[in-house]
Amino acid sequence: MSTASFPEGFEWGVSTSAFQIEGATNIDGRGPSIWDTFSVDRVETCDHYHRYPEDVRLMRELGLGSYRFSMSWPRIFPDGGGKPNAAGLDFYDRLVDELVGAGIKPYATLYHWDLPQALEDRGGWPSRDTALRFADYAAAVHQRLGDRVRTWFTLNEPWVAAFLGYGAGIHAPGRTSAAEAFAAAHHMLLGHGLAVRALREAGAAEVGIVLNISPVMTPAQVSDPGRRASEEDAAAVARIDTLVNRQFLEPVLRGAYPEELLPVIERHGGLGHVHDGDLEVIGQPIDLLGVNYYAPLVVQAQPSEPADTAYPGSEGVLFCTVPTAVTAMGWPIVPGCLSQLLGRLTREYPGLELMITENGADFVDVVTGDGIHDVDRISFIEEHLRALRAALDAGANVRGYLAWTLLDNLEWVDGYQRKFGLVHVDFATQRRRLKDSALWYRDVVRRNGLAETPPKRPTLETVAARAGVSRATVSRVVNGESSVSPEVRTAVMRAVNELGYVPNLAARSLVTRRTNAVALVLSVPRQGGGDALTAAVVQYVTSLLEGAGKQITLMLADTAESHRRIVAHVEARLADGVVLLPPDRADALAERLSRTGVPVVLLGKPEIASLVPYVDVDNAGGAAAATEHLLERGRRRVGMVCGPMDLVTVQDRLAGHRAALQRAGLQPYLAPADDLTRSAGAGAMRRLLADAPALDAVFAATDQLAIGAMRALREAGRRVPDDVAVVGFDDIDAASATTPALTTVRVPVADQALALARLLLSRLEGRHTTSVVLPARLVVRESA
Repeated sequence: MSTASFPEGFEWGVSTSAFQIEGATNIDGRGPSIWDTFSVDRVETCDHYHRYPEDVRLMRELGLGSYRFSMSWPRIFPDGGGKPNAAGLDFYDRLVDELVGAGIKPYATLYHWDLPQALEDRGGWPSRDTALRFADYAAAVHQRLGDRVRTWFTLNEPWVAAFLGYGAGIHAPGRTSAAEAFAAAHHMLLGHGLAVRALREAGAAEVGIVLNISPVMTPAQVSDPGRRASEEDAAAVARIDTLVNRQFLEPVLRGAYPEELLPVIERHGGLGHVHDGDLEVIGQPIDLLGVNYYAPLVVQAQPSEPADTAYPGSEGVLFCTVPTAVTAMGWPIVPGCLSQLLGRLTREYPGLELMITENGADFVDVVTGDGIHDVDRISFIEEHLRALRAALDAGANVRGYLAWTLLDNLEWVDGYQRKFGLVHVDFATQRRRLKDSALWYRDVVRRNGLAETPPKRPTLETVAARAGVSRATVSRVVNGESSVSPEVRTAVMRAVNELGYVPNLAARSLVTRRTNAVALVLSVPRQGGGDALTAAVVQYVTSLLEGAGKQITLMLADTAESHRRIVAHVEARLADGVVLLPPDRADALAERLSRTGVPVVLLGKPEIASLVPYVDVDNAGGAAAATEHLLERGRRRVGMVCGPMDLVTVQDRLAGHRAALQRAGLQPYLAPADDLTRSAGAGAMRRLLADAPALDAVFAATDQLAIGAMRALREAGRRVPDDVAVVGFDDIDAASATTPALTTVRVPVADQALALARLLLSRLEGRHTTSVVLPARLVVRESA
């Protein structure tokens, strides 16, 4: 088979980071990092610290020639400076020897976000001294490893570390100051420059930096890059490009900040942290620019829009979604933007050598007896490699491609639910298993190229063989015929999901005649905050689908007769797809709609999670974060007001709460509520107090239950939070207006609605789709 070859000598490999895979956080002298303090996940991730020979062997078996890893600063300097920890350096000495012995080229990254907590306690990156300590750290590591490590990257994605960590507070260390974010960004760049100087003086062969660079564009430009934007939209694009990309590219590669950035920094805290001579240090020549690409940023002018805390200076700019396929994290999949990005860097910074240092995607993996068939990940990487090859043909100077990432790992604030790895990791046993994507990538590496045409998608025959049925039976199942038994239907749909089979919707449309209509089916949820979520779904789903040329038919599912009418409407092919907000209690509507053969997406995880693709929030993870917050503040007798136990959401939140208590060696105190009203919460709280009078904290499954619990506590003479701390879930409008204001877990309402629309569009386009689970975030207020 002919191949789409890459240049001779093109480097293939993978990237990882220390905090995400090493584990061993409390042994051999390692000190705590800001992520140890910030993260609620305490388990030892992939235990790479002890299992690195096995992981290097996996890389060798895959034929990889390059490996970018980061070093843990607190493992080498537990206090941020002073005398290096010999055991920490010994580990990286062994790792590099193992790589060199396997014929794998090591690329070392000095900083991938795990600042020693000792330095954070002394001011962190907003303090100039941290940049000086970083240079000392670079010199010490090079002294030990420089005879075998040729290429050094100073920083990984300083925009993320500065603006998500110090500006928006959603990454470690969790600060929320625009002034500190800009100061942190500058001192990271200064630390880069000082480290470049130290490494060069020590004889380093190559020095570079890794930046996350996102093409910025309007919604219309996603599908039509050459489309001219309005003057207002062009200004919005330019401003976000300056904040995200040029703020780092231009100091490093041109020795100066963009002129239009300086007034923004001045307005948010001044420029006192920028000293004479800093930019000369920052702008020293580098040998290699690492490019991390995942998705574009899509924006347009919106005069009334407040600034996003991650982008100080972005007032008047709306961050948009686009009707395109997405990953499980909801990130849009736009491979062509990689070509655009590499073309821009080549034009604007001629002669600069580039390397793709991260590119990959999170998808929901299904582990089966005969493997992990992650067809979505293969498709994602293949499409981006084709975009990369097009950029090479156009003259881009790209040394190699490093996939993100080798192993499923700890994905920062999202914990263990995200799966970016080519290799599956069972975190309970630490067993590694190659996914299909790893085997596919091995073949790409062996032939130094892609197949001239993409591999064929699974066929009806493939599905039939997997399910052990006839081709005709598979056809009847995927076309929604009701004559197939439930057992056979289950077996076929399992094979469909495992193989990533996509029915030929184009052929089906010749029979069914596409209507360009979508049914938006609403029910009335019992969960607190449901009204806001329903309103957001109607607003965003309608807007996005109508923008994609669809007509919306709004249907209410509140009676058995309405269910019958909805199913008949869909069976008559009066809708091409269905967005369903299922009722809280289990019923057969979702299952009946799934049998019609019309694409259906759900809001909220159903009891049978594999029934149809759904969008939900990480209820278990949010509950665990709320419980961890209480435990970190010294609360040890923690109760939970659960809510009705027939609700899947309540079940997941209870599971997360129990898991957090179990990790702390504590037992739960539980009180189910009959419904989700405040009065039910108050009643459950009274029962909790009767069963556990010494209770010092309560987690409630919803804000309404939490508000009721607070009322019962006041009636019992218990002060909140002095006697009993209270945390809720949902962040409804009333949560911030209680006395004291309620600490709660915020559900990303708009993001769920947008993900629903994009998921349905992906299904209508015939793409293989998986469910989307969005992170929930703890909002700390006075009640805890």
